[in-house]
Amino acid sequence: MTERDDVQNQRAEQRFKLTRVGVTGVKKPVVVERPWGSVTLNATIDVYVDLPSDQKGSHMSRNVEVTGEIVDRSVREPVRGLEDLTSQMCETLLQRHEYASYSEVEASADYFLEKKSPLGRPSLENYHIIGRTEAYRDGRRRKYIGVEVVGLNACPCAMETVRTKLMEKYPEQKSLLKNIPVITHNQRNVISLMIEVPNDKEIEVNTLIKLLENSLSSPTHEILKRDDEAAVVMHAHENPKFVEDVVRDVLQGVLEMYNDFPDSTKIEVMSRSEESIHKHNALAERITTFGELRK
Repeated sequence: MTERDDVQNQRAEQRFKLTRVGVTGVKKPVVVERPWGSVTLNATIDVYVDLPSDQKGSHMSRNVEVTGEIVDRSVREPVRGLEDLTSQMCETLLQRHEYASYSEVEASADYFLEKKSPLGRPSLENYHIIGRTEAYRDGRRRKYIGVEVVGLNACPCAMETVRTKLMEKYPEQKSLLKNIPVITHNQRNVISLMIEVPNDKEIEVNTLIKLLENSLSSPTHEILKRDDEAAVVMHAHENPKFVEDVVRDVLQGVLEMYNDFPDSTKIEVMSRSEESIHKHNALAERITTFGELRK
């Protein structure tokens, strides 16, 4: 094939550099080996490189080739985590795309853990895990691991308003109402955490899932009998939280859990509550570094 036939290598008419060009939604099985055992994940993978201003197009088939070569190898040689898989892919992408100065890969997958309901009934609960790497030709590289958890929040503002109204309506129960949780509206909360993994450190997704669930008013469960339902609702009302509270509790937990991580370590936390009495949702987010949080 001549250079004229290779359309991607032709000069771009509008000479603007593009930050990311690539393929999204590639589905592959990934085998991950952890100290507690191995797991096969059905991963969805997005693969990008940047494109210089003078080149018409990126060779996207190379992205798919790299994905096939490295991900398929994990079936025979399991990787330690999604972030390690994406790191290998980023390095190979820069080798294959000689014109690129940046590569980025994100892999996400459903992830199941055996959990117990408040009364001890076992069930497999679904979570979402994410690995991402950003790599530069000058050798800089950032690896991230993340999780997404669905749980329950109870609104503290409505609870206190209702408490006041109940004390006005039932003045003889005022002393009791002051000291117990009262009715409020609930919100399904989706909380996500992405944290950079320093070169000499490891992060276990099971630990992150536990941290996120502990930051909500209550975890939720796939299977609940009546007594379990009552326990979840009571626990949530004993622990009412705003979306802002959830994000701040996660930030505090991460700082305490990974107190030896460098100040430059990046972290992203987002909490989104799907409102039950409004037609809109509520959201809180913090994108920062460990150093900024420590200040």
